[in-house]
Formats: sequence, C-alpha cells, structure tokens
Amino acid sequence: MHVLMHVCCGPCTVYPLQTLRDEGMDVSGYFFNPNIHPYREFKRRIGGLVALADKEKFTVEINRNYGLTEYLRRVVFHESKRCSICYDMRLEPTVKKAAEEGMDAFTTTLLYSRYQNHALLKEQCRQLAEKYAIDFLYRDFREGWQEGIDRSIALDLYRQPYCGCIYSEQERYDKKLRKEMRRATEKASRSNTTTSTTSQ
Repeated sequence: MHVLMHVCCGPCTVYPLQTLRDEGMDVSGYFFNPNIHPYREFKRRIGGLVALADKEKFTVEINRNYGLTEYLRRVVFHESKRCSICYDMRLEPTVKKAAEEGMDAFTTTLLYSRYQNHALLKEQCRQLAEKYAIDFLYRDFREGWQEGIDRSIALDLYRQPYCGCIYSEQERYDKKLRKEMRRATEKASRSNTTTSTTSQ
C-alpha cells in the first residue's frame, strides 16, 4: 500500500513513519503547514524534517511557501474554531494530492500528538476521504508518544516547544494567559460537577 502522510515536523514523523514501514507500507510525505509562526520557526521545522528525511531515506515533498497571511485571513474572528480551520487548511491539500497521484490512502502525523484534538482530526479526515474517494489510514500514533520523543532526541532533531500557530505560541509563553485558561478550565470543571450532583 502506498500512503501519503501529511507531516507537520520531523519529531512527530519519527514514530508514524516507522510504524507504517513496519507494517510493510510504502510511505511518502507532504509538508504543508501554513499555520506555523514565526518565519524562523517555519524554517527550523523544515530543516528538522529534511534532516530526518536524509537519515531515514524518506521521500517528502515540502511546500516552502510561508502561508501565514492566508492562515490568519481564515482564522481571525473565528478563533474558537481555529484548530478545525487549521486542520482543514493542511489536510485537504494533502488528501487532494494523494487522490490525484493515485495513492492508496492518506494519513497525518497530527495523529501522533497528544496535544491535538484527536476526535476532531479523525472526523475531518473521514469527511475528506469521502469527498476525494480515497481511504483514510487511521492509526492512534499517540501510543508511541515517548518512543517518538526518545528517537527524535537520539537523531538530534530540532524539537519545537509549541504546536505552531501564533495562538499556541502565546499559550506556551504567556504566563498570564495560561493562568486565565487554567482558571477557566477549573471553573468549568466545578460547574460540571455541580450540575452532575444536582441531577442525581
């Protein structure tokens, strides 16, 4: 089976690539990530992926166009849905390419990250598979989370500290924002607990 795998970076590719190869699949990669900010981060992630591709003899096509402007045009005023919009922006071109090139299936390294919305990813991939009449190869790559980290460190790959977009960068480094988010989560949790107790 020839699979086109959307890749977000080198470290997140390590475990999914090895897993599919171990299953006997022929895997090619496609890097298309217009969400990444800033430009230096975009270049560093490409550099890490190129290093992995060289070491693992992994064929990967890299779209080097910096797409931040288009990403922001799509997301601004829709921040609450930014992850869904971001997934669609990255995955649809990948799925379309896989269908046009006669691949047997597609998948994505986003399924490796514990920080992504896994259920949403699965659903959007399922819808795209139906739209482009191509199989979606699903694997829960999160099972190899630590193994992927250990191997990426051993391979000396650049490891990014946040998801990629300007919003996740702020969430990673803005301590005040992180405290506000934590309080909001705790408040919602208490509210849910109260509602559950009352309904019993």
